[in-house]
Amino acid sequence: MSERTPEPTTVLLRRGEVHSPADPFATAMVVERGQVAWVGSEGAADAFADGVDEVVDLDGGLVTPAFTDAHVHTTATGLALTGLDLSDAPSLEAALSLVRDFAAARPADRVLLGHGWDAARWPGGRPPTRAELDTATGGRPLYLSRIDVHSAVVTTALIDLVPGFEAPDGPLTADAHHAVRATALAAITPEQRVEAQRTALAHAASLGVGSVHECAGPDISSEDDFTGLLRLAAEEPGPRVVGYWAEQDVAKARELGAVGAAGDLFVDGSIGSHTACLHQAYSDAGHTGIAYLDADAVAAHVVACTEAGLQAGFHAIGDAAVTSVVDGVRAAAEKVGLGRVRAARHRVEHAEMLTPETIAAFAELGLTASVQPAFDALWGGEEGMYAQRLGRERARALNPFAALLRAGVPLAFGSDSPVTPVDPWGTVRAAAFHRTAEHRVSVRAAFTAHTRGGWRAVGRDDAGVLVPGAPADYAVWRTDALVVQAPDDRVARWSTDPRSGTPGLPDLTPGGELPVCLRTVVGGRTVFVRPGE
Repeated sequence: MSERTPEPTTVLLRRGEVHSPADPFATAMVVERGQVAWVGSEGAADAFADGVDEVVDLDGGLVTPAFTDAHVHTTATGLALTGLDLSDAPSLEAALSLVRDFAAARPADRVLLGHGWDAARWPGGRPPTRAELDTATGGRPLYLSRIDVHSAVVTTALIDLVPGFEAPDGPLTADAHHAVRATALAAITPEQRVEAQRTALAHAASLGVGSVHECAGPDISSEDDFTGLLRLAAEEPGPRVVGYWAEQDVAKARELGAVGAAGDLFVDGSIGSHTACLHQAYSDAGHTGIAYLDADAVAAHVVACTEAGLQAGFHAIGDAAVTSVVDGVRAAAEKVGLGRVRAARHRVEHAEMLTPETIAAFAELGLTASVQPAFDALWGGEEGMYAQRLGRERARALNPFAALLRAGVPLAFGSDSPVTPVDPWGTVRAAAFHRTAEHRVSVRAAFTAHTRGGWRAVGRDDAGVLVPGAPADYAVWRTDALVVQAPDDRVARWSTDPRSGTPGLPDLTPGGELPVCLRTVVGGRTVFVRPGE
């Protein structure tokens, strides 16, 4: 985890609402030497006024712990923010038009890079052909990843840059995709990479995100990309960056500065690209997806990581992939001991297709579920992409957040950006208003998973909450009146009874305005202030 020297100032924040379990009615907070020193009432704050270096008038604003985004691809996020993003393209024709405009505007780019197309949401449901992309780019190299980043469409000119490579027309998956992606990403200059990383981290800070978990690996980015990001985060103000390197080489992960040989270590692919590994065939395809690792490989990796004192972690979406992870981790526990495996807090990324049995196994083995509620908001529902790929019955079972919490499985929320945008309050709302009502969790539980849950996922139980002694990672928000959700209420009926003794949170009812970040502070250092504030 990157650390930085906090500002040598003592700050008093007052005349607001401070979300703290230490005092559910707190309206003021003191920060000293990068840590929370005190939280309490406005009247008691007067005692600190003469001994601080700065007083921040919150003017009724809300102070919360900064969010942690537990699954991010930083460079790819920055490239999407500054380049060709097709996630809002409403049709194939609109996407091709955006490609033509982008190619015309970037004549010097060695390879054109774009992201975010989703043919499942377009009329006709088909992706662009290679011939259409060749025409739109004027014959230039183009790499265009699908929204889930598990397949891509490319131009003939890009294929010609891969020695000895032949590929069929249509979206490329698995090894073919990895080959063209590696060639495309190799064309990014160091200057472009740093610009993209700075852009992504600044964007996250502007949304109240104080730390991100970078999920890198040899099939996703590069060693230089990963180490450069960790170095940038350590040297410049911004969100903390916790690095995961997805390779079965434990020594390599440690050498690169990763906290785990984990993250997107692929056991399977994605549902949208038909590469998630299933027990039963896709409803719209005659196969069960792709398995990259089996239970034996999972077990060997968990043993190696546990003995090395590193986290292991796996990307597993389909039910067959999740079963392989559970079976492998259980086999590892039999070899090195259940206590050691649980203490290591190994992770599973995405974990979408779960059963009561695999949920129970997660709890037994101490696995953290690093999940993305925005996936359900984007692809769930009776007519969504999940239902198209799996049928409605299987689709309704996906992303069972409430069942995970009931079983005691630790949750850490993230975006998988650029797959879905960095949008912390939108993520909390997506979990609280899951398209399948039985999977909904309270706003309070969702908020905890997106703040404290991310810290717990990296072994820190003392952070992600505003109490004395905790790191001063916080955000200040402009928001409407606060509400308190009844603890046993999963369907978003609200209670504003102050006798609950529970800190309030914004009303995130769909259709309402989300809170606006005014300031983000990391380790006592201000990393974002909204202009005009």
